[in-house]
Amino acid sequence: MLLNDTSFIKLPLFIKGKVRDVYDLGESLLIVVTDRISAFDVVFDELIPDKGIVLNSIAAFWFDYTKSVVPNHVVSTNPAEYPQGLSAYAEELAGRSMLVKKIEMLPAECIVRGYLESSALKEYQQTGTVSGIKLPAGLQQGDKLPEPMFTPSTKAESGHDINITFDELVDIIGSNMAVQLRDKSLELYSYAAKYAESVGIILADTKFEFGISDGKLVVADEIFTPDSSRFWEKSEWKPGRAQKSFDKQYLREWLETLDWDKNPPAPALPQDIIEKTSAKYIEAYERLTGKALK
Repeated sequence: MLLNDTSFIKLPLFIKGKVRDVYDLGESLLIVVTDRISAFDVVFDELIPDKGIVLNSIAAFWFDYTKSVVPNHVVSTNPAEYPQGLSAYAEELAGRSMLVKKIEMLPAECIVRGYLESSALKEYQQTGTVSGIKLPAGLQQGDKLPEPMFTPSTKAESGHDINITFDELVDIIGSNMAVQLRDKSLELYSYAAKYAESVGIILADTKFEFGISDGKLVVADEIFTPDSSRFWEKSEWKPGRAQKSFDKQYLREWLETLDWDKNPPAPALPQDIIEKTSAKYIEAYERLTGKALK
């Protein structure tokens, strides 16, 4: 079942994102992951089969796997346990929803890079730095960095987030909290990257969002999904070129071949691109969790 619109849920809408619709339940929130897809901050008309279930299920897997490193905001992923009559929509919500604690979110995107790609590659090619930090000369696209790097950004209400330095993050949230975000982000990345590598996948980079719950730091929103992370096929990793990817990089690369300025309206997606993008998401889930997608 494809899902685009969640207006059948008769509760206050907390946030309508590009992919997720979040509803306000008072002390908790209901996150529903649709099958919408965005690229270059533009949402497409076409839906990607199983994408919402994959994203939610991968996030649920990682939240459980990493809870010993950092606590998270998850209350339940079982619609039968949801309050306020939501169990009536168990069929629509199964696999693609999550009941979470409402927490005080921190105003930063916490990005960790283990490999040189994307905006980090562009900055390095221009200045020899990433997030203002000098790196060795001669690195290529896809190279493993000397050590994982914490490269925060601001959370933009619309458009692209803005990369900032660690010192700028300190100015925004204070030294103590900035150090906590950096250290926990790097610890989470290393913990997950080690697991991913054990199943033949490279976790090239990722981003987190954190918040405060009962005075404690918790990780929230999504974690290590193909929308928030870059996953590569380890056996085919070769620096100096784009890597075989399990995320929507496949879609981005196809879009780069078009005469499109990356502003709305989005171009129509051909059926073969939709099917191959869906297959990439499903493969990511099955490789990472060791389970077939139900």
